[in-house]
This record gives sequence, C-alpha cells and structure tokens, in this order.
Amino acid sequence: MNTLCVLIMAAGKGTRMKSAVPKVLQPVLDSPIIDYVIRNVQSAGVPPENIAVLAGSGGEKVEAHVTDNFPHVKILWQHEQLGTGHAVKSAKDFWKDYDSLVVLNGDLPLMKPDSLRGLITSAGENDCTVITFEAENPGAYGRIIRGKSSVSIVEYKDASPEQREIHEVNAGCYVFRVQSLLQVIDSLTDNNSQHEYYITDALGLMNDAGMSTGALVMPEREMQGVNSQAELSQASRDMRREILTRWMSEGVRIADPETVYIGVGVELSQDVSIMPNVQIWGKSRIGRGSVIGSGSILTNAEIGANVNIAAYAVIENSTLHDNAKAGPFCYIRDNTVLEAGAFAGKFVELKNSHIGEGSKVPHLSYMGDATLGHDVNIGAGSITCNYDGVNKNKTVIGDNCFIGSSTMFVAPAEVGDNATTAAGSVITQRVPENSLGVGRARQKNIEGWSLRNHHHMTTTEGEK
Repeated sequence: MNTLCVLIMAAGKGTRMKSAVPKVLQPVLDSPIIDYVIRNVQSAGVPPENIAVLAGSGGEKVEAHVTDNFPHVKILWQHEQLGTGHAVKSAKDFWKDYDSLVVLNGDLPLMKPDSLRGLITSAGENDCTVITFEAENPGAYGRIIRGKSSVSIVEYKDASPEQREIHEVNAGCYVFRVQSLLQVIDSLTDNNSQHEYYITDALGLMNDAGMSTGALVMPEREMQGVNSQAELSQASRDMRREILTRWMSEGVRIADPETVYIGVGVELSQDVSIMPNVQIWGKSRIGRGSVIGSGSILTNAEIGANVNIAAYAVIENSTLHDNAKAGPFCYIRDNTVLEAGAFAGKFVELKNSHIGEGSKVPHLSYMGDATLGHDVNIGAGSITCNYDGVNKNKTVIGDNCFIGSSTMFVAPAEVGDNATTAAGSVITQRVPENSLGVGRARQKNIEGWSLRNHHHMTTTEGEK
C-alpha cells in the first residue's frame, strides 16, 4: 500500500501582511488559515500523524496553536529561511520513510478536500507532479511548460514573450515519489539571485535524470494563496459566501446574505431563521426553528429548537434550551444555561448562571454566579452582588420565587422555594421558603424640609 504524508509549509515571514501575527495564523472569518489547511487534509483521508507543519518565522506561536488544536500533527522547524528546497530538505527525517510526499503551502484556506483527494490519488503516477492552475491574470507566476513526457517551470523573469502568454502557472504545491526525491534533494544549489534553494529545481533535476514529471490542474480559486491583508479579506469573503450558500441549500433562511457572517465550525438546522447583521462563530449549534434576531453575535452558543433570540443579543459559551427567549440587548456569557422556556430580556446580563425552566429575568438585571429554580420571576433592576473583591460567590434562588424590583443579593445568598423579596431589598441573610424577605432601611420623612431650604437654594443660585 502506498503510504503518504503531507508537509504543510508554514515557515515564511509573510512580510506583505505587515503584521506581528504569523501569516498562517491570520484569521479567515474566525479560524486561522492553517486550521483550514489541516482540517481539509484530514477530511481528505490523511491521518493526523501523517501530517507535519513546518514552522519558521514566528514559529513559537504556530507551534503553540497547532499543538493545542491538532495535537497529533507534527511540528517541524526551518530555523533559517533559505528557500522552499531548503524547507523540504529540513523535513527529510519526517518524509523519507514514506512512499509519497505531498507538499502544500500553508496559506491555502480555500483548497477543498475533494481536490486534495485528487492529489492523493495521483501520488505515485509520476516521480513528481506539480500542482498548477489556469490563472486569469498570470502575472509573475512561474509558467508551466508541458513536454511529451515531462513538465518544467520557467520563472516569469526568465520567460520569453511567448512563454509569458501561457496561463497555466505553478501553484507551489507538489506530489513526490519519495525515493525519487531522495535522489535529487541533496543536489539542490543556491546558485541564483536570491541565494536560496528552490524546490522547483528538484523538478529540473528529475527531468535531467529522465524521471517522469507531470502536472495536475486545480481550480484557480482554491489555489489562491493569502499573502496580504487584501487577499486575506478576499479569502474571508469567498469563504463566507460559500458557507452561507451551503446552509441556505440545507434549509436555513438567511434574510440578507450580504450582512450575515457564519464561521466554518457552526452547525445549523433546517428552518433556522437568521436576520440581517448577525454573526455566528466558533462551535455554535442552533436547533430547528430558532430565530436569531438582527445584530446578534453568538460565539460557541448551544441553541435548542424554537429559541427566539431578539435583536442585539450577545451570547458566548452558553446554552439556551428549547423554547427559551433572549433579548433584545442582553449579554449571556461564561457557561450560562437557560432551561426550556426561560427568558432573559432587555438590558440583562447573565454570567455563569443557571436559569431554571420557565424562569424569567425580564429587564435591567444582572445575575452572576446564580442558580434559579423553575418559574422564578426576577423584578427589574435586581442584581447578585457576587464579587467581594477576592472571591466570586453564589446566589441560589429556589423554585416559584418572586423577586421584587431592585433586590440586591449580597452573595453568598439563598432564597427558599416559593419565597418573595420586597422591592428595594438588600438580602444579606437566607430567606426561608414561603417567606417574604424585606431588607430595607426604615423610611424617614422630614416635614417642611423643602420650604425651609427653598430660600437658601434660591439665594445660593443667585450668587453664582
């Protein structure tokens, strides 16, 4: 059986990005470029242990990211950036015992698994297969010169006027028969104006040795590298359009595709409705029949079926179960859970809280580190005072409780089942079940105060 490995080239400086972030870590939508490449290679059937990422400039950041997200993918190093040939040679200990080696650029987020499967299928057909595409505007790309039984690459600066008319260009990716590559890799030289070792020279050495070389044409759009912020933006637009088209084809209603952003890791169900100016990122999951209102931003949100999220809700790392409601203008974060039929309304913030089935936090409230039972009603302006300057403390409110407006819970706080708090209370002690908790200062009225102070205030104002 032909064993195959993939070397992803990610050592370049990416100077045209003009960024301290390594090029392969630049985001297309909400995922770094390198993530698309690795995921697509795995989707094409290559085991992660057969994949290596070659790091170089900014490599510590690349290594940390890949190790955290793709722990079985190998990290290799090109400590000096001396050209693509030097890069492949630097990784020789990784690929030398395989039958075939695929060399991919690390900046190809749009390359599809089906195309990669075509590469894998072609492995072993030639000693080297160079990946090409038909460029609408070939510019300074190296031109592909096809012979009867071989392929060669002529760099633009060395090409004749006739050769510059050729539109088939080098994509910078290759499939090598390993035993053939081993015969030429040590013969590469840096005898060129850049004093670098080019992997394209391996193709020439193979042709000189009578080995078989060929070319495999790929779609231009998939082979477009990302070398600048403008190209990064274009790649994001292309990916966004592709994702939206796919979800609409599967029964998702997107009211205005020109203003909606959906990340590559998002999962949507049929009959989900997404209103204009919505962003959905990370590993968000949205159940059948749910509505995501305009201006809402969801990140790693688990949304059940028939959930209604009104406009301008921000939901991060939280779960809303079936028939829950949220918004407008609410912020739900840090592992908050709304059980079935629960409601978080306007100008409400929920943080690391569990809101029981049918419970409501309708407006102008903050519930942090709180647990609410079922069918609780939180009056407007109520908050949990959960942070004492050192520790976060819990508030526990039982089932069927009615919390009066502007209740302050000085955590740790507890309210028993079927209890009520009076509006304006500061709760510092446990409220037993079936009880009314009142925590107000006694009201004192000073009669005639306005009359006695009116003359003083008027005089003071006149003296200004």
